[in-house]
Amino acid sequence: MINFEFGNRFRNCSGISRRTFLSAGSSGIAGISLPMLLANDAIAGQAKRPKSLILIHLDGGPPQMDLIDPKPQAPSEVRSPFSPISTNVPGIHLTELMPQCSTIADRLVFLRSLVGSDGKHHAFQCQSGYHEKELKSIGGRPAIGCVVKHLKSSPNDTVPSFIDLMQGRPLVRNSARPGFLGIGCKPFRPDISDLWHRELEPGMKGELQRLGAGHKTALKLNPNVPSERMIERLHLLKTIDRFEKSLDPSGSMIAMDQFHQQAFRVLTSGAFSNAMDIHSEDPKVVAKYTPPMKFDGTQSTTSEGPEAILKFMLARRLIEAGVRVVSLSLSDFDTHSSNNQRMKNLGPLFDFGFHALITDLEARGMLEDTTVLAWGEFGRTPKVNDKGGRDHWPNASMAIMAGGGLPQGIVIGATDREAGKVTERPISFADVASTLYRQMNIDPQTMIYDQTGRPHMLMSEGSVIPELT
Repeated sequence: MINFEFGNRFRNCSGISRRTFLSAGSSGIAGISLPMLLANDAIAGQAKRPKSLILIHLDGGPPQMDLIDPKPQAPSEVRSPFSPISTNVPGIHLTELMPQCSTIADRLVFLRSLVGSDGKHHAFQCQSGYHEKELKSIGGRPAIGCVVKHLKSSPNDTVPSFIDLMQGRPLVRNSARPGFLGIGCKPFRPDISDLWHRELEPGMKGELQRLGAGHKTALKLNPNVPSERMIERLHLLKTIDRFEKSLDPSGSMIAMDQFHQQAFRVLTSGAFSNAMDIHSEDPKVVAKYTPPMKFDGTQSTTSEGPEAILKFMLARRLIEAGVRVVSLSLSDFDTHSSNNQRMKNLGPLFDFGFHALITDLEARGMLEDTTVLAWGEFGRTPKVNDKGGRDHWPNASMAIMAGGGLPQGIVIGATDREAGKVTERPISFADVASTLYRQMNIDPQTMIYDQTGRPHMLMSEGSVIPELT
């Protein structure tokens, strides 16, 4: 992860003031170290505003029947206590936990028939469209953001292509991983824990500790080293690289050279650090992302509070700065106990944040080029357990999409009267991933290559959802 330190200043040779903002693991030019995070065999950026993607992971698995798939006719022993409400689209109903989204339903897509979850408690399938075991022997399938970084980024970029802001399980279990593309396509992962605390379960704390220092990188721009000296060090490093490249016909040193060039640009441009500085945002915009009320219900130790909605604002700021893919999470929908009380907190929290993000993107003219998707790793059981909770349910789950030129105000798929079995139009995670690639102007049948040079079709499973074309 990358630690941000706001307040110190750095001036480049043009006299422009830049914030000191990073802290990273191994040493590089002038204290710069982005170990393989920005390396890629990139293509040049687009002349017009590029397509972008915001992935919101509802960490833990959201209960579909309590949010977007109300079932008032379900048996009393399984029925959600949250009543259906009308939306601004005739015939589409949400539950009473989603009043804000009900007012913008005409801009949203509701997927009620997701199937094929592998039942794993992380975000890997939501990041890639594949089961974790797929091609595991060569590193596994890459996350969508890592593919975008591989295909669309350039050493001249002043912001990283893919930024992972996920916390909790998705962070500890490294859900947004590059797979067979190699560590050069890892996401840029800032440490946002000082801004948003997400308490880890005891077991996950142990997992994170066992990952060691390599999981937590640091990168610092040394304010005592003038930019002229940094440029000299970059030239020296490139000279060393040229020598090493002669011994490396695989081309990996070229990738490292590109990596260092982009690391230098990211650090000295200031665009990324400025985007990360949420305290510089217009107070009126901050208020838009600040819930004015305290939500009812219970906030568990691993659940987040109203301040978490500012992560949605940060995602918008990063996209506005030129980042192509941003992942973030909202926790904790793992409601094995006290589901109803916890959803009284989490449901309106997500509803408020999603509404704020969509309407903000729309007001700024960014929604047409930005696809937003919110989903979790699986759904929740129709049957309520003896602790008043809902358990894991891979058979049916939900998603909400918006933007990117998608059709608006539609529902895809249906479930039975308990929201437990898909009865119409099953949609797989791979179908959604294929659609997201299409949204990013990437052919899902593009061939990409692993580190041995072997080709793989980007999406060998799934197909673009025809209702969204």
